[in-house]
Amino acid sequence: MNYKEFIKIVKDDKLKPVYLFFGEEDYLIDETIKVVKKTCIDENFEALNYIALDGKDVDFDKILNACETLPFMSKKKIVLVKDLPLFKSKKEAGEDLGEWSEPKSKELLIKYIESLGDYLCLIFVEKLTSIRKTNPLYKAISKVGDVVEFKKLRGKDLDDWIQDSFKKYNKKIPKSNINYFTQQSSYFNSKQEKTLYDLENEIMKISNYLSNEKEVTKENIDSLMAKPLEMNVFNLLNSISQKNGENAIKLFNEMYISGEPVLFILHMIVRQLRNMLNIKALKAKGYTEGQINDKIGLSKYEYRKVLNQSNNFTIPQLERSLIHCLETDKSIKTSSIDDRLALEILITNLCFKI
Repeated sequence: MNYKEFIKIVKDDKLKPVYLFFGEEDYLIDETIKVVKKTCIDENFEALNYIALDGKDVDFDKILNACETLPFMSKKKIVLVKDLPLFKSKKEAGEDLGEWSEPKSKELLIKYIESLGDYLCLIFVEKLTSIRKTNPLYKAISKVGDVVEFKKLRGKDLDDWIQDSFKKYNKKIPKSNINYFTQQSSYFNSKQEKTLYDLENEIMKISNYLSNEKEVTKENIDSLMAKPLEMNVFNLLNSISQKNGENAIKLFNEMYISGEPVLFILHMIVRQLRNMLNIKALKAKGYTEGQINDKIGLSKYEYRKVLNQSNNFTIPQLERSLIHCLETDKSIKTSSIDDRLALEILITNLCFKI
């Protein structure tokens, strides 16, 4: 089944005790899991009713222990197991199989799945584009529960998603420009592994830069969307986080020469600094990585990169950096200073004076 069919089952309160989610669209998987949690769990008792396990680090006993406790003040107990190596061949899984290489462990899990109670919703999540239907675990899940495939959105579904995403920022995008946006995004380029998370980042970038303008034009898309030959802003921020001022200035000038708007570069620096500050502040309050990422809403790939960058800064440094950015933005908009020079000064300050 597809994700729409599954969501209807969730809303109709007809969940089965076990599911396998697989496919290339991480965004849809994450959003679907949010729907399950919102529908089946009282958010005040989420810690007691929702457990996420890393499939590479679990054995049968850990899965059993997570599933056996009954839900508390909620409809269901939800257990998520991500990237369990049993869905791959022995050659593909390699050393990740661990104790699952023993036939007994696999047999115990399959037998347990066949006897799951209605109070439970056990969800296996795999980032595989295809899974062999002859896989014993696949067969067991199909018999007791169901399999949900998360493909890339296409046609009207994708157009509607893009339009709705711009609406969240109070922006309108004509149909013709939706098609152009999709083409420019490389979403269907098999070599780039783009997901809706990447499109969401582009939509946010365009919407924030447009500020009070309501309609997204082709010119906006041309000037603001990342192009294949443009330097990734992450590279600039990596150099800043490593205090490599010479390389940071070099990267900025390459982006400037390629036509990247100065205010957009500044916006992305601010966004990254805020994400780093939020991560460090939430970590200081005792939140887990999973909880932090749920609150910030980044893709796993981007979250990991931001997390690594944040280790090079203290909270006071990040706060001072944001003040420098605010002053630079004000200076560019209210004085005669050259915007390129203003950002070079900012980058120097971020590298050496915070």
